Amino acid sequence: MGKGDTRWFVHDRFGMFIHWGLYSLPARHEWVRHAERIPNEAYEIYFEMFNPDLFDPKAWAKAAREAGMKYFVITTKHHEGFCLWDTKYTDYKVTNTPVGRDLLREIVDAFRGEGLKVGFYYSLLDWHHPDFTIDRIHPLRDLPPEEIAKLNSTRDMKRYAQYMRDQVTELLTNYGKVDIIWFDFSYPGENGKGRDDWESEKLYELVHRLQPGIIVDNRLDLPGSGDIETPEQYTPDKGMVDAEGKPVVWEGCQTFSGSWGYFRDEMSWKSPRMCIEMLINHVSRGGNLLMNVGPTSRGYIDRRALDRLAAYGEWMKYNSRSIYGCGAAPAEFPVPVDCRYTWNPETKRLYLHCLVWPFKHVHLENLAGKVKYAQLLADGSEIRIREEKTDNLNSHTPQGALTLELPTLLPGQGCEVPVIELVLK
Repeated sequence: MGKGDTRWFVHDRFGMFIHWGLYSLPARHEWVRHAERIPNEAYEIYFEMFNPDLFDPKAWAKAAREAGMKYFVITTKHHEGFCLWDTKYTDYKVTNTPVGRDLLREIVDAFRGEGLKVGFYYSLLDWHHPDFTIDRIHPLRDLPPEEIAKLNSTRDMKRYAQYMRDQVTELLTNYGKVDIIWFDFSYPGENGKGRDDWESEKLYELVHRLQPGIIVDNRLDLPGSGDIETPEQYTPDKGMVDAEGKPVVWEGCQTFSGSWGYFRDEMSWKSPRMCIEMLINHVSRGGNLLMNVGPTSRGYIDRRALDRLAAYGEWMKYNSRSIYGCGAAPAEFPVPVDCRYTWNPETKRLYLHCLVWPFKHVHLENLAGKVKYAQLLADGSEIRIREEKTDNLNSHTPQGALTLELPTLLPGQGCEVPVIELVLK
């Protein structure tokens, strides 16, 4: 069923996720309404106070481009129901807050200005909408059953499904070409919601009618409709496949810390080194990485996130050839211990990422006679290669393998994770 054009997507490999909404004010997780059982009236204070006076989408876009990211996905509406654009279908929107402007348009213009492709996240959930029925993950789920039944008796999911289609029509009509739409999420089963509640078939047909070729994620609970698989908050240990064992297009969505929205007190921030390794691991297994930032309620990306984006930028400046246009290496080339391969089928170049820098030698199985040249990608310096066995005390080259003779020390730039580029014959 999938109709999206993923050719650019599997080339670009690296994108920015942006979670930004009213939850940036409490600053204690984007699911704060769920976790703390906050009703609409208590949550209203954040709507009244939302005024990001330091909002600078051009700075966001510049940071993304300099990190090496090629596309972005922004939360136009998260589960809280607040809309970042001037929608006609609710008053619960950014233009009715003190900031008083369509911030989505400014974000789209800024990122397009930096050359990034455009993606819209749209929550299927809406804890603010009067027709969205109270279910097992709704903030009001702990009310007495009779009170829930009374409230739900006036709510109509068919009206809500139409509301979603009306809003998606706005998003896919008023902002030019949109490259990705990221629906989130289905939870069918007892007291949950799935394709019948969302009227997923109608929504999916509408999306492709308005934006032919757009990439749609796999969270509509509509088998066969997703152009991409979307593992979240973990890195698959190998490439993802369909039921028949064929490789699929996939994108891991990840965070710098444990939450998606800005969380002031969170301490579980991944190191810059870990972030770079995550990108390498995704691409080496044939996937994309969508790395998230959660701007503050004043509208800027905080220093912790900027530091990690800068680390990506420093590494990608020298090593992006091992990411763009690359994917999993052919199975005939077993990867050495503590290393990852990526492979560019167009240039026929194999990239060896050394998560641990070996001392003196590394042996590459099944590559004897197949490599024309090897170089350290960071500075373009030659890495000497050896295929024959030696009679001295040097490390012996295994049968059929290629040995790389390595420097003991590495140059400074671009070597947080060193990459060796192998030009195949």
